Amino acid sequence: MLDRLQYIKQRFDEVSDLIIQPDIISDQKRYVQLNKEYKDLKALVEKRDEYVTVTNNIEESNEIIADGSDAEMTEMAKMQLEEAKERLPKLEEEIKFMLIPKDPEDEKNVMVEIRAGAGGDEASIFAGDLFRMYTKFCESKGWRTSVVDTNEGTSGGFKEVIFDVTGEDVYGTLKFEAGVHRVQRVPQTETQGRVHTSAATVMVLPEAEEFDVQIDMNDVRVDFFCSSGPGGQSVNTTKSAVRLTHVPTGLVAQCQDQKSQHKNKDKALQVLRSRLYEMELAKKQEADAAKRTSQVSSGDRSAKIRTYNYPQGRVTDHRIGLTLYDLDGVMNGSVQKLIDELQLVNNTEKLKESEVF
Repeated sequence: MLDRLQYIKQRFDEVSDLIIQPDIISDQKRYVQLNKEYKDLKALVEKRDEYVTVTNNIEESNEIIADGSDAEMTEMAKMQLEEAKERLPKLEEEIKFMLIPKDPEDEKNVMVEIRAGAGGDEASIFAGDLFRMYTKFCESKGWRTSVVDTNEGTSGGFKEVIFDVTGEDVYGTLKFEAGVHRVQRVPQTETQGRVHTSAATVMVLPEAEEFDVQIDMNDVRVDFFCSSGPGGQSVNTTKSAVRLTHVPTGLVAQCQDQKSQHKNKDKALQVLRSRLYEMELAKKQEADAAKRTSQVSSGDRSAKIRTYNYPQGRVTDHRIGLTLYDLDGVMNGSVQKLIDELQLVNNTEKLKESEVF
């Protein structure tokens, strides 16, 4: 392990020198890439330094104990040895997880699409609850969210809501939320007090850059229409909303959230690009899933992944069999504990497949 960590230290020193070079600073794309690599390597180098310190402490303690000439020093060495031996296996495990090759998609921003499924008005209300949950979670992470398009439900919530999220390692965190979410509760419209089951589908699309997906605008049909819903003077009067149809695939993307037709077109194009990119990514994930039996990220967007049970106040993630009795907390944005467990299972599976150790 120390040999591999030494190589990482050398690369860290190289990157540290590179990011202060004028020609690198002037090349923004290269500068951003190196800065990201610098941050990732810095965390590993800090763990490496701790690893070196712990192994040195073990070696030093063993020497003092073997000498045994100073009783007080020997006693202190025994305590230091015990602490170091207790810390070492945990530290090695942490380093192993950090050395797992990262998915290059993980650092991308995302488009999140939430659609009401089976359950009528209650499903739309639940889709609205999920939207609120994710926006609160993103806020707690310091990420920015921006609504791209909405189709409101007749009794509240959304039949569909699309929003983008920008921040650090957004896709790497939110990709575990893709799938069918199910809610069990007594709807507001229910007079008999019976528990109903409704569902909503969450899609998390890594935001594609222009160089990721090339779209020939000759293949895209552009339609302009009036925005709908609450708003100012431009709503229902000017054709500021934009719908794009990618003729070869039949994919449709629209945006009516911005007042400017030009901005709506840019946003819709962003959604279309991300959907095309996600199509290719889904094919790759399905191919990967065929090679492994990963329960966390199979690429199957139709899989039921989680149930929110209101009568029992519980949230159950079916992929890893985890149940939390903190429904209120989760619905108010405390999703991190679920994601942490999913990431742990996913990383453990990757570690088993890795040939590094």
